Amino acid sequence: MSPESKKLFNIIILGVSFMFIFTAFQTCGNIAQTVITNLNNTDFHGSGYTSMSIIYGVFSASNLISPSVVAIVGPQLSMVVSGIFYSLYIAVFIQPAAWAFYTASVFIGIAAAVLWTAQGNCLTVNSDENTIGRNSGVFWALLQSSLFFGNLYIYFAWQGKTRISESDRRTVFIALTVISLVGTVLFFLIRKQEDTKAPGEEDSAKEILGDSSSAQNKMMRAVAAFKKSIKLSFTKEILLLSVTTAYTGLILTFFSGVYGTCIGAVNRFGSEEKSLIGLSGIFIGVGEILGGGIFGLLSKNNRFGRNPVVMLGIVVHFIAFYLIFFNMPNDAPIAPMEGTDDVAYMIPSKEVAIFCSFLLGLGDSCFNTQLLSILGFLYSEDSAPAFAIFKFVQSICAAVAYFYSNYFLLQWQLLIMVVVGFFGTITFFTVEWQAAAALVARSSDYSSI
Repeated sequence: MSPESKKLFNIIILGVSFMFIFTAFQTCGNIAQTVITNLNNTDFHGSGYTSMSIIYGVFSASNLISPSVVAIVGPQLSMVVSGIFYSLYIAVFIQPAAWAFYTASVFIGIAAAVLWTAQGNCLTVNSDENTIGRNSGVFWALLQSSLFFGNLYIYFAWQGKTRISESDRRTVFIALTVISLVGTVLFFLIRKQEDTKAPGEEDSAKEILGDSSSAQNKMMRAVAAFKKSIKLSFTKEILLLSVTTAYTGLILTFFSGVYGTCIGAVNRFGSEEKSLIGLSGIFIGVGEILGGGIFGLLSKNNRFGRNPVVMLGIVVHFIAFYLIFFNMPNDAPIAPMEGTDDVAYMIPSKEVAIFCSFLLGLGDSCFNTQLLSILGFLYSEDSAPAFAIFKFVQSICAAVAYFYSNYFLLQWQLLIMVVVGFFGTITFFTVEWQAAAALVARSSDYSSI
């Protein structure tokens, strides 16, 4: 197997591993509140919302130290250990206890930061200027397949159920735990960086991973990684891309938490309102997979760079926001348990609601694939700190959006995303133009990105 084939193999294994882990984790997240509602009638008293707040808060803070962790133990082992903690969090639901539930929330917040930092490092090490766009698209498409499979299960298996029995709960979460562990084990198939390098090729991870295994050198690399993260945070490129990253955090909260709640609260959808939440998730996943696949395959032949893809993403999202504004009642995000009978500017349409789900997924894939691509291109020598900053900003903004979603009407949430998305697109354009100029200065062929 050639070095390039080994690198592509690593990217595929990386994507498949994440697909398994997040099929389990996102399915767990989607049904957690329903399960907890049933459990709260027993000795268990917890809240899925509180758990999510803990996860996001710890996740954002842990991104400050995750490059140091990856520097000490390496990206492969970091992902394996993180995957185990994801599996433990899911396993808590097999025999729930409030203390274990909230403790696992703290640990999975830390594990998420390490997992995504190591993922960014692995993606960068196995890519170059010519393949970073393709590899980002392939990884994103495989990752977002988890949205499809998880929500497909919700739509069919839980349709019409009003109460989740103990037997149902244990069966589901044992299966999800096994799925997550399968994804974790697959990380062992990733070839080490030195095995994927062509003869004479510089090891882009050398500065992060180092050559010595002594404890002293590991600690020095950890401190250096932390300092590098702080230093990178204040560079012009990172500050500009932070606006774009902030938008991805807001849109993540909207399509993964708020929009499904809106659909489920519209009483005019009739008896299908709850099952439509699962169908909405399926079409978000279809949009994510389609976008990641297309932009990954076309990236090598895209002579115009990343900007047209990001422009497509913001246009698609603006169309989705416009349709949602007209289709969804304004009080849908904060409607009571009984739902809402209000009407926006048109009679609520199931077809329009599901079409908007597809648009939200497609637009999100535009932004995330191109952010992964440009970060891998700009920071090939500093990938772990750069991706840690990316996830730090994204998770902070997701946490903020999750907080205000409990209080703001739909129109204000849409307005916030429109404003941040507009400026995030402009700042991305600025960084991309600078990247193009730098590439031309190095006498490289920009059309191959």
